[in-house]
Amino acid sequence: MFRLLLRRLRPLSGPPGRSARSFSGCPPELSAAGIRSTFLDFFRQKHGHLLVPSSPVRPRGDPSLLFVNAGMNQFKPIFLGTVDPRSDMASYRRVVNSQKCVRAGGKHNDLEDVGRDVYHHTFFEMLGNWSFGDYFKEEACWMAWNLLTEHYGIPADRLYVSYFGGDIASGLTADEETRQIWLDIGVPPSRLLPFGLKENFWEMGDSGPCGPCTEIHYDHVGGRDAASLVNADSPDVVEIWNLVFMQYNREVDHSLRLLPHFSVDTGMGLERLVTVLQGKRSNYDTDLFTPLLHAIHQRSGVGPYGGRTGAADPGKVDMAYRVVADHIRTLSVCIADGVHPGMSGAELVLRRILRRAVRFCVEVLQAPQGALASLVPTVTHTLADVYPELHREADRIIDVINENEAHFLSSLQQGSRLIHRTLNRMDYKHGVFPASVAWSLHRDLGFPLDLVDLMLEERGVQVDRQELDRLITENYKVASDLQSGVQSQVTLDVLSLAELQRLAVPHTNDCLKYQYRLEQGRYVFPACCATVLALYDGQALVSEVTEGQRCGVILDQTCFYSEQGGQSHDQGYFTRDRLQDVLFPVEKVVLAGGYVVHQVTAADSLKPGDQIQLHLDQVHRLSCMVKHTATHILNFALRTVLGPSVHQRGSHVSADRLRFDFSVKGSLSVSQLQQVERCVNDIISANQIVHSQELPLQRARSISGLRTVDEVYPDPVRVVSVAVPVSELLIDETDRQTSVELCCGTHLLQTGAIEDLVIISERQMVKGISRIIAVTGQEATRVSYCHLERQVWQMLQAREVGQVLSQDVDSLSARLAGSAPSSLESIQRLAKEVGILSDAVDNTPIPQWQRRELQGRLRALQRTSNTTVRKLETREAAGRAQALLEKNGRKDLLVDAVETDSLSIVMKTVNQLSAVSPLSHVMLLAHQRHSGKVLCACQVPKGSTSLLASDWAVAVCCHFGGSAGGSALVAKGTGSSSDITEALRWAEEFARQKMQ
Repeated sequence: MFRLLLRRLRPLSGPPGRSARSFSGCPPELSAAGIRSTFLDFFRQKHGHLLVPSSPVRPRGDPSLLFVNAGMNQFKPIFLGTVDPRSDMASYRRVVNSQKCVRAGGKHNDLEDVGRDVYHHTFFEMLGNWSFGDYFKEEACWMAWNLLTEHYGIPADRLYVSYFGGDIASGLTADEETRQIWLDIGVPPSRLLPFGLKENFWEMGDSGPCGPCTEIHYDHVGGRDAASLVNADSPDVVEIWNLVFMQYNREVDHSLRLLPHFSVDTGMGLERLVTVLQGKRSNYDTDLFTPLLHAIHQRSGVGPYGGRTGAADPGKVDMAYRVVADHIRTLSVCIADGVHPGMSGAELVLRRILRRAVRFCVEVLQAPQGALASLVPTVTHTLADVYPELHREADRIIDVINENEAHFLSSLQQGSRLIHRTLNRMDYKHGVFPASVAWSLHRDLGFPLDLVDLMLEERGVQVDRQELDRLITENYKVASDLQSGVQSQVTLDVLSLAELQRLAVPHTNDCLKYQYRLEQGRYVFPACCATVLALYDGQALVSEVTEGQRCGVILDQTCFYSEQGGQSHDQGYFTRDRLQDVLFPVEKVVLAGGYVVHQVTAADSLKPGDQIQLHLDQVHRLSCMVKHTATHILNFALRTVLGPSVHQRGSHVSADRLRFDFSVKGSLSVSQLQQVERCVNDIISANQIVHSQELPLQRARSISGLRTVDEVYPDPVRVVSVAVPVSELLIDETDRQTSVELCCGTHLLQTGAIEDLVIISERQMVKGISRIIAVTGQEATRVSYCHLERQVWQMLQAREVGQVLSQDVDSLSARLAGSAPSSLESIQRLAKEVGILSDAVDNTPIPQWQRRELQGRLRALQRTSNTTVRKLETREAAGRAQALLEKNGRKDLLVDAVETDSLSIVMKTVNQLSAVSPLSHVMLLAHQRHSGKVLCACQVPKGSTSLLASDWAVAVCCHFGGSAGGSALVAKGTGSSSDITEALRWAEEFARQKMQ
């Protein structure tokens, strides 16, 4: 048996069970808010747990998740052993909280089930208590039973308990210890049920901490033996609390090893608990939802909510109530936490949630546009006491929902038009709608696939389902591959981290990364010699690695910066004592549990105790320092220009450029971009001093104007300020506004080294979140540009390129505004130049404010040149039509050739002939002698049934190896033929046969 660290609670006062009685829930005064606070107070006040606030629903540094979907997500660094030993989290032993969770998209996806029944949700609250190496199974079970039966008053005869019954194939025995604990508590053996791996063994993923779990189930009916309904998907017997005992680590080879420290992770959904305690059978009948359902009814054009499901819910009205009530909670919480509807990842899932809510709101509930966003104050009223960010962000939530709703309704109209155009162009013989069009509607416009099916059903057409399923599967595979990424082979696992601690390997001293100085205007970085303390081969600590082996190297000290805080890791290499000509390139540097792990592929043997020298790539480091300090100044400038509502939503700093995401209602104007750049470059020109100082976390948070992001900060924490020393910022009397942030990154000592900052891109990633990309200095801003006049490659800076492009636009504008073009060919050349120059402006790194200006001018030039081209084409077509009429006269069938290389002119000539002779069937062909290509256009009289234009053009072009399309009235296409006379004869003969 395993040694378990158990600490028994005092015996419960009175028997754990109660006499059988009808249970109709708690007294009316015990609201959902009261139930939540009772849970938190029970563990905090009675059992010494620390109350930790809910993390945002956007996961912190965990690309494996779209949303936080369980209470344990924010504590994964503790379970994995990677928590920063200087952070508050490293000291957690007993913790309790109520965590905001979203299950929509990814592995846990309840989206399509929401509304169909009365208990699925996309957003829910997870109540949980945790023990990290403190109490274990016995205390966890006793506390859970005590809370449910004594404090909440749930009759014991309504409860059933499941536990892990073992798994022979895995070599796991039954969790008899937990079973005995429940028997000691007083649970009858008949209510204590064993289950297998699927139900009662919890795993974090394919590898990592895991262990058996025990679940408490509630029987809504009571007064019977409902053991057979446990874990049987019965709505009458539901799981209310899951207690997970993490005692193993699942290895990469699927074997299990005992963890050095055991933990407890419990989770109980608040919505389900409130349903039980308020004596309801539906989550939507509790006070978490009834205010919302009432508000929805006030805004709708249908009757009140009736709680019906399935066939009993005609028109899906009650389903719509549930969908809207659930989704508006999810939208409010996500947007408040910085997740906005968008086109990928979590943002794409949220867009689908919003559009699903809009459809049910408008189509089923008959609510006016704007009704969905008007429910936000009701959500705020019910949840803001425990999640205050909902109140702070209420106006922004409303704006985002309204803007996205308007965009979606516009997309529905656009999608409907596209469907009708596609149907009008289609060959109906097979009655199959192109899957590519349906998927494009869904992916690009957010058009619901079921709505596509309904619209097609009305026309007796259906989507190519097999091809559509293939496109969907392909898309999900690509998204899954992008989300999962490629995990490093040398990431320390929880057991290796525990082994390092057992061996008393000290945490890496990395303070040298900050110990650089300025001497005569140049940065001097310290030399660093170190001792190898440990080697990790991707699975375990090893005593030696040999040439060609990939490994993680842990040193006693390092001058390398590990990737964190949005800054890229340092680059460079090792050399070993007495082996100076053999280089060990450092591929990656990561921080795990206080250890800096240098990932290398060994160029020779390496073992603990070896002495090495670290050689830092100083140019790369300095470039990162430039970009990181510039990012802080940019953050300050944005807040200065746009106001205090600007909040950082993400950033990344590399040697060549910086990326900064921030909250703002819409894209910045040309003037705002210019102001931001000017503010940044004023600070750069002033060559202001950059200060840094370590402070206790609480003291640092007291600094006025401090910028922070949602991260777990170490304590003490590093504060970086520009121009004003940190010590002065701690004095309340100072009114100086400056850049000041909590930051572990490496920074310049003076701002002048940035030299210049150019914003080369600024666009809205999703509604309300913009992304800026900027370049700095001399080297990082050099770009290649092909000058349009001389066609020679030049190496120019971003600002210089912008000036060259501006001059080219000036020149083109002058040529277009000059004397009338001498020919159609000359104006077409100018129009082509506009297109080429537009591509250059769109894709070349230049100041973003200048890009916006040039794009506006080029759009105007494009309109002017297109108008001129159309006028000249119409004039040329009129001349050709007149010549053809003089040659052929007005006759029932006119098939002839014209000399032009423009299909547009061929079509316009056909249109003019048909306008003069509306009863004529007209087809013109233009032969390109140099290529053999044949251009074809035709038009038939209105009401013609014997010969359709689309049939005529398709037949002719297909006969000559090409393709065509169009309507019953007009059509065009291309083919190939060496004999235009034969082509004309075949086209005329086909038409005559049809017309007879």
